[in-house]
Amino acid sequence: MTTINRRSLLQGAVGFTAGLAASACGQALRPSGPPASGAAQAANIEQVVDPASLERSHIKVGYVPVNDCAPFAIAQAKGFFHKYGLTVTLNREASWGTSRDGVIFGRLDASPVVSGAVTNARVGAEGAPQAPMCAALTIHRHGNAMTMNRAMWDSGLRPWREYEGDLEAFGRDFRGYFDGLPSAQKVWATVLSSAIYEYFIRYLSAAAGVDPIETFRIIVSPPPQMVSNIRIGAMQAYMVAEPWNTRAISGNEDVGFTFAHGKEVWRGHPDRVLAVMEDFINENPKTYRSLVKAMIEACRYCDDPANRTEVAEIISDRSFTGAKPKFTEPALVGNYNYGGFDGKSRTVQMPDSTIFFDLPEDLPHPPGDHSTFMWSSQSIWLMTQATRWGQIEEFPADAEAKAHQAWRTDLYREIAGEMGIDCPAEDYKVEPGELFIDGIAYDPSDPVGYLNGFEIRAKRPQRIFMG
Repeated sequence: MTTINRRSLLQGAVGFTAGLAASACGQALRPSGPPASGAAQAANIEQVVDPASLERSHIKVGYVPVNDCAPFAIAQAKGFFHKYGLTVTLNREASWGTSRDGVIFGRLDASPVVSGAVTNARVGAEGAPQAPMCAALTIHRHGNAMTMNRAMWDSGLRPWREYEGDLEAFGRDFRGYFDGLPSAQKVWATVLSSAIYEYFIRYLSAAAGVDPIETFRIIVSPPPQMVSNIRIGAMQAYMVAEPWNTRAISGNEDVGFTFAHGKEVWRGHPDRVLAVMEDFINENPKTYRSLVKAMIEACRYCDDPANRTEVAEIISDRSFTGAKPKFTEPALVGNYNYGGFDGKSRTVQMPDSTIFFDLPEDLPHPPGDHSTFMWSSQSIWLMTQATRWGQIEEFPADAEAKAHQAWRTDLYREIAGEMGIDCPAEDYKVEPGELFIDGIAYDPSDPVGYLNGFEIRAKRPQRIFMG
């Protein structure tokens, strides 16, 4: 088992301890069953699963106050949990760390986690408690972004789209800014260590020729504290899910601008997965299937463009994000404003800003693919990044087995099939270079060769081998 050592990541994390303390004291639970706004709808939905047939009909599910709580809010409000025989208590979590740990330590039956959390719990990566955790489905793809502060704008940095793919030019601006800072101020923030946002920050920096290990520190901060922390100078930039990027821009909180969406680093990436423990699946197989079916229906509802404005309003409730619809709506509806401090309009029509089910036609994917499907190859990509940045010593020799244990694609395919939903026949796919910011394709059949092809990584020039 890998020893957990978060000191370097947590150093300087303003407010993180406060967030944990709030969680430890307990968050107010939403009442069991659908909230008042959705009670009538739930009552009118035919219940296709008898609660008495389930091992457990009452379960507790976590969520974090960001846009991707939408499927949970919708499953409750529209009666999808009720339809499949479940009475669900939704529990608001203080941070992505408490969302993950709540599942591991049994306080929650299920909860969303940042991609990488489940995989790294299986491999015992640094900063990830080792545990037999499983992912039930992908909650959504995209829906996140990187925010840079006003000082980075004033130094000449601009949204990535304005560099028109020129990594060298961005690298000069990026390096120049950090070279001029005192060491204590060279800080990026993310929401969880050893997970995809941390990997995107490092991947972006390395793609521009800037070693992220030598150039800046990465700290952890709960999403609702990002805007206030960047305002007081606790960090130069952060990566988080919406609405906390939109909230930062000029005309809103005026503390930063959106540099790039995660989809501009890797288009089609999985952002959140629904986590459960392996024992929960084994001991409650019928309950598990009902939970997955309810979440799939909720994701399909959220994905419909006709529903997105309504979804933005529902999650604006103070029990969910507590953010006004003008903050939650852009990344859901797709009229996204990057912001800036020069008075120019940077609102972009972005229909794939958050993907809950149907994939865009221009995103390469095989027949039957959809957003909630889980690719084992993408779980292995997350292991490559844990290896690349020294969070595990060697790439796991049993990576394929661990990927299958972590992301239960086999069960997802069965459950989706019962709902009449086609799935890809394979668990692995090549991610073409056009999907990545650096143009480097990912072939899951040769993860070690993929890793050794990167100039910037931990322990360079030592080669990486299978463990």
